Amino acid sequence: MNNRDTIEQLLEIGIALSDCLDLTELLDLILTKSREITCSDAGSVYLVDRSQAEPKLIFKAAQTDSLPHLAFELTTIPLNPKSLAGYVATTGESLNIPDAYQIPADVPYQFDRHFDLEYAYRTVSVLVLPMQNRDGETIGVLQLIDRKHSADLQITPENALSIVQPYSEWEQQIIRSLASQAAISIERNQLLESIEDLFAGFVTASVQVIESRDPTTAGHSERVAKLSVRLSQEVNSIDTGILRSIQFSDRQLQEIRYAALLHDFGKVSIPETIVQKGKKLYPHQLTELNHRFNLLRRTWELEATQQKFSYLFNSPHKHQHQSDDTCLHCGYLQQLDLDLKTRVDRLQSYWELLNQLNQPNVISTPEFAAKIDTVVADLQQLAKYNYLDLDGNFRPLLTTEEIEQLLIPRGTLTTAERLIVESHVSHTYDFLRKIPWTKHLQNVPQIAGSHHEKLDGTGYPNRLTAAEIPVQSQIMAIADIYDALTASDRPYKPKLPLDRTLSILHQEATTGKLNSNLLALFEQRQVYSVLSDLN
Repeated sequence: MNNRDTIEQLLEIGIALSDCLDLTELLDLILTKSREITCSDAGSVYLVDRSQAEPKLIFKAAQTDSLPHLAFELTTIPLNPKSLAGYVATTGESLNIPDAYQIPADVPYQFDRHFDLEYAYRTVSVLVLPMQNRDGETIGVLQLIDRKHSADLQITPENALSIVQPYSEWEQQIIRSLASQAAISIERNQLLESIEDLFAGFVTASVQVIESRDPTTAGHSERVAKLSVRLSQEVNSIDTGILRSIQFSDRQLQEIRYAALLHDFGKVSIPETIVQKGKKLYPHQLTELNHRFNLLRRTWELEATQQKFSYLFNSPHKHQHQSDDTCLHCGYLQQLDLDLKTRVDRLQSYWELLNQLNQPNVISTPEFAAKIDTVVADLQQLAKYNYLDLDGNFRPLLTTEEIEQLLIPRGTLTTAERLIVESHVSHTYDFLRKIPWTKHLQNVPQIAGSHHEKLDGTGYPNRLTAAEIPVQSQIMAIADIYDALTASDRPYKPKLPLDRTLSILHQEATTGKLNSNLLALFEQRQVYSVLSDLN
């Protein structure tokens, strides 16, 4: 290869290095191109790891023509000048060794022959170069082994000395230049990885914030993410039917995962009392109602006692007694006690009714559905009761607002509270769109912000129709509903079995709210089984 060809190849390599975003692919590319230019039989790449108290060299990539099927394992070696790679990494100097078995004894480094002995190989010429960034810091080491006369030659211990030649000064300069260019690409790649790690940490922390406000839904976001990604992967495998035209790249799968993990982030804007509402009445409301019932009962008892006292004190027969000690007034007093007991018993039955109605979904049960008119009448009658508060004022025992809450047909939220909860989607979108997403993740806000939309336009917050809803959001909608129905940690509803859950999902699809093709794939491929490793 002449100089002109080499320069053109270096330019091509530079472009390839700039386009490569995967670190493993990048290191393999660096090693492959360096070996091609120098006609090297083998080579390896080490990266410097300074994250620990004792820095190390990580063996990241290796190639060899003479042992093509040999599998290399990722290992580490101490960062010290005793090894060839360690010497170059610590000093920043290059090593160009004509014969690894003829290294002088007075130098600090020596060649380790273990590989040669184990695999019947013979290392002869070695070129070891530092990969330095723009600040002159060594971030890795490139090591080339056995420069051959011809690329198609296979090295054995018997022919190595005859077909291997030393690396020239010109090759050393060219590869060192390439190593410096590679170092910049590696550093850029590591920077991108660190940014992605940073963002992944942010996403994880965000999910923890969401779940800390509502511990009963802990794990929901992660489960929805797993279901969404798995269903997306199954879509990728379809080569027939309407879904065959949909394909998600690795970056898009990552986009779906982030959107799913953050789909409920807007709940940080929802009051915790609503987010964690497990029954129709808030705990403080039930406590207050209990106080009111107790006050009313004590008021009735006090009134009955006062009536007894007034009757006995004002009765003309208050000093008269029959010989058998039978009280002349017992009949009246007993009637007062009976009336009081009747009223107290009725009040207790109302209290028991309130506690029953306070449970989620109780009104939808056959028992209550059959007598709903009677229940409503009882509540209206109870609302006419007045109790005497501590300030001496009469107030209604049951308010209109409390009646509305107790008559919620499904779940625990009133219409106003449900609208507040539904607003979390808008808050999620508003929050996510403020993040400067990369090009590959720019759809995260829209995907997350559309997961409660329905294909028939009845969803929220924007009542989008099928053509306007991203397919990723349609996937997430199935995952979100599935987990909400099967989760065992919701205080306001019981966990549903698989067949009942799928039946509800199919009903949603039949009425045009969910994507029936995606749901069929979800069921046929048993996407839900991905959650088994979380149980």
